[in-house]
Amino acid sequence: MPKDDRRDCGASPLEVPDLSELLKEPVERERLALPPGQDFWVFGYGSLMWHPGFPHLEVRQALLHGYHRRFCVYSHRYRGTPTRPGLVLGLDRGGSCHGMVYRAPAAEGQAVMDYLWEREMITGVYIPKWLSLRTPEGRVTAATFVVDPSHGQYTGRITPEQTAQLIVQGVGQRGHCREYLSATLGHLEALGIHDRSLHHLQRLVLKRCETLRD
Repeated sequence: MPKDDRRDCGASPLEVPDLSELLKEPVERERLALPPGQDFWVFGYGSLMWHPGFPHLEVRQALLHGYHRRFCVYSHRYRGTPTRPGLVLGLDRGGSCHGMVYRAPAAEGQAVMDYLWEREMITGVYIPKWLSLRTPEGRVTAATFVVDPSHGQYTGRITPEQTAQLIVQGVGQRGHCREYLSATLGHLEALGIHDRSLHHLQRLVLKRCETLRD
């Protein structure tokens, strides 16, 4: 695990719920039933866009209605620790979200789902659903992981400033939370997708880093 490197822009940890308890009693979720003998789609709106990690045959841009992308999940492993959590993205209710859908081959369907379960469902903070999305080639139904607002890792309606502080302090197994934000924004921009809220958040993060260096 990377060290909690605060040389460039550290901060006093923001007070959050005791996340160590979540590691002891993860929420069990029922697995999605795969369509027998058929390829299936997976929706990516965060790190799955720039690091899917599973075999796929086709990629399309996609639009999901009814949910929006937001840093609303405390991260105590990949982008933080139980005592100094960071944040990762979740799909929260309301609005819409541009992202990518990946067509996974039927022959490797179970292996793909096992991989996604290990990556996304360790604590059960997400609820897996089959949701309809619009793509340039037509509508598809994709496996989608939306945040559970009753789960202890859900941040609730914290302020943008609090969100920025958690992003600044978060360092976990996969690196700095700030890098996660930058990588997501970079990939969205490469696709021609402008996420105004993430750009605003990045400005807050950079401003906080500059203040803490002074």
